[in-house]
Amino acid sequence: MVSTESLLAFAAMSLVVIVIPGPSVLFVVGRALAHGRRTALATVVGNLLGCYALVLAVALGLGSLAQSSATVFTVVKLAGAAYLVHLGVQAFRHRDRLRTGLTAQADERRSDLRTVLDGLLVGATNPKGLIFFAAVLPQFVNHEAGRIPLQMMLLGLIPAGIGLICDTAWGLSASAARSWLAGSERRLSMIGGAGGIALIGLGLAVATTQH
Repeated sequence: MVSTESLLAFAAMSLVVIVIPGPSVLFVVGRALAHGRRTALATVVGNLLGCYALVLAVALGLGSLAQSSATVFTVVKLAGAAYLVHLGVQAFRHRDRLRTGLTAQADERRSDLRTVLDGLLVGATNPKGLIFFAAVLPQFVNHEAGRIPLQMMLLGLIPAGIGLICDTAWGLSASAARSWLAGSERRLSMIGGAGGIALIGLGLAVATTQH
């Protein structure tokens, strides 16, 4: 249904957009710094699901509504921003707990399912992803072939796959840096606080995103 040329063009455009760090990347990095590799990877999975949720929304026609309605866009944007700020505040408040956070037991304190759901919510309310899918995805659909929602779902697998690879690389790199800094309890506590501040700043940045 979708031509090879369209697939390659959409993949190239998706790569350009994804490699520029946005809310999802900064969120993964913040969680990696605050909680470590396991939480970072679970966050990547959640972001992947949230990203594809946006694809489904666009395929079902909800994306065009968010694109044309300032109210819908603002609600989605502020919901994501508020949740990021909440997570950042929690990470900053509990930064001292990172002194034992590199052990397996500490990583298991946080439910993997909860972490995935956190990532899903942030990914699904990512203004960058919403704008990209709503404005760009429909342009690569072959309208003459029909089954437009199915075409969008298939095309959406491309940025989802690219995002999975890129976000995983960011998460592993950030968690490695966190492990390297763990030689000092004070530095580890500081990096946990920095991760929380980064999430708060990201939430504020998302809140000020223009429609």
